[in-house]
Amino acid sequence: MRHAPTRKRHRVRPSRGRYAVLVAAVIAVATISWLVQPSGSTGHPAADARPSAPATATTGTAAPSPDGSATRPAPTTSAPTTRPPTTRPAATRTPAKGPHKKPTPAAPATTRPPAGAAVPPAPAGRRTITLVNRTSQTVWAVVTNTSAAYPGGRRLQPGQSTSLTVADNWGGRIWGRTGCAGDAGGHCLTGDCTTTCGGPTTPTTLGEFTFNAFDGMDFYDVSMVDGSNLPMWINIAHTTTADPLTSAGCYRGTCTSPVNCPSAMQAKNGGSVIGCMPPCAAFGGDTYCCRGSWAGRENCVPSKWPVDYTQVFKRAEPYAYSYAFDDSATMSCKGACYYRITFGTT
Repeated sequence: MRHAPTRKRHRVRPSRGRYAVLVAAVIAVATISWLVQPSGSTGHPAADARPSAPATATTGTAAPSPDGSATRPAPTTSAPTTRPPTTRPAATRTPAKGPHKKPTPAAPATTRPPAGAAVPPAPAGRRTITLVNRTSQTVWAVVTNTSAAYPGGRRLQPGQSTSLTVADNWGGRIWGRTGCAGDAGGHCLTGDCTTTCGGPTTPTTLGEFTFNAFDGMDFYDVSMVDGSNLPMWINIAHTTTADPLTSAGCYRGTCTSPVNCPSAMQAKNGGSVIGCMPPCAAFGGDTYCCRGSWAGRENCVPSKWPVDYTQVFKRAEPYAYSYAFDDSATMSCKGACYYRITFGTT
């Protein structure tokens, strides 16, 4: 029995129009998904997102945006080989963490002391006096009328200095003792005190001072009236008065030098010269001692002496007193002046 042939079934294919609609729908869905992704995802950022600062190695801390606005979490990726320039202020940068060395802080600025201020200011109503030994021997510096440095003096080795304060109305003398046996309380070859120690034995170079003597002025001088055992000069500071001497001890172009003492005026100890005697002590007589007809300012005129021995001292220290009436050697300082006394030559 012959069966009726089976009719072949055909797959129903969609029409071209329906296929195009389906493809368009798929593309639309994909586009919408891409547009709505969050800006922090691994896809492309949103159109209005700001680029975050380049990350530093091993850090995941929040870093501010370039304009200083709200911060974003910094990515934990490795730092780029070349860091792009940034306009972010240095103060807003987040420091990197990890085993980095701390930056070395800048050294603090140094301030120089005011010109001419060799020592710190003294307390109100007091003055500072500095003593300097620029000789090659030990000097015991004596300051009268102050227990701090009297009667023995302050021992100064070559190159040493010391300072002390005195009252604003102080007046006294300063000198150096030399060739002392043992400590300063023992005998010295020069500068030993007289009976009252208002002054030393001859020959000794003296610094003489009177504070607030007249119209707020001090008067001071270096004196070789009693001869010389040490070269000495005086500088002033803490005042508007111009210092007549340079810090090196030069006066009007002539500097401090050793006394070239004539043999007849030399003070000796065991054959060694320890100082230069004044004419009166060396030669005696009314002329060189300004006595009798040579007494007084008008009569005691060294240029009329047989030999003007005052020039022995003037050539060494032109600013110093060379005889009793050498008043041009008196100097003045206005105000609460400080003093620096130097034993030595230029």
